[in-house]
Amino acid sequence: MTADDFGAAREINEAVEAAHCGGILSAASLMVGAPAAADAIARARRMPSLRVGLHMVLVEGRPVLPASEVAELVDGNGFFRSDMAALGAAISFSRQARRQLAAEITAQFEAFRATGLALDHCNAHKHFHLHPVVGRLIAGLGGRFGLRAVRIPFEPLHVLRRIERQTPRMPGLLMLPFAALLRRRVRAAGLLAPDRIFGLQWSGQMTKSRLSGLIRNLPDGLSEIYLHPATGPFPGAVPDYRYREEFDALMDSEVAAARREASLRLGGFGDFLGPESALNLVPAPAGLARRFMRP
Repeated sequence: MTADDFGAAREINEAVEAAHCGGILSAASLMVGAPAAADAIARARRMPSLRVGLHMVLVEGRPVLPASEVAELVDGNGFFRSDMAALGAAISFSRQARRQLAAEITAQFEAFRATGLALDHCNAHKHFHLHPVVGRLIAGLGGRFGLRAVRIPFEPLHVLRRIERQTPRMPGLLMLPFAALLRRRVRAAGLLAPDRIFGLQWSGQMTKSRLSGLIRNLPDGLSEIYLHPATGPFPGAVPDYRYREEFDALMDSEVAAARREASLRLGGFGDFLGPESALNLVPAPAGLARRFMRP
């Protein structure tokens, strides 16, 4: 059960701390170069049971490296470009852009290591690690920094439709071939991934009814549910995201009751890597797991 954008704003950090200490949040993905990253790191150090990973920012944010060192990736204001299709093409066809991308990915891993926090997982802002070059670099470079797990944006539609029957096929259908390639690459690198994720179709809209419905309908194996909680408005917030409702869902007693079902186990990626997990769970880590009996 992961909160994305940890470090983007104090209101997000407050929600992460409260939802971990008093709700069902088990993990968070840290933006190491974001405005409130120092506050997020301080809070994480006070919560050793919170599993913290790296939320790799390569679009719509500031680089960790000086803008002059990643000129192919940023706009005139020194921010990562927001035209993801054009940026993706530049990365594919420009050797210089790929060199700068590798340097920035390495710098963000190094910045995370400097926090002293254990690296639980890695994913990318806007799922940009679905780009084959980005995914390859994260999988290839992450091992130097203790990376063990990567999010794969594969969201099964049939589970969503148990909760809301008219759920559309997009955007998950468009991502499917890229997610399949990323899964193969991640596993070839010896890294682990969840069997599935939830949060793509309902990004920023993970209400109490949706969250409790997902928990009650999880298939066997390991699933990551990711959210974007915040205690209130903040600069840069996405206009139609229901941040406070997502925070309230993580704190809700009905959701907590669903999570306490005997067949469920809650944790971060690292909590599913031990011998006991290997015996009782499908061997791919995530935020929430349903146990099953071995044949």
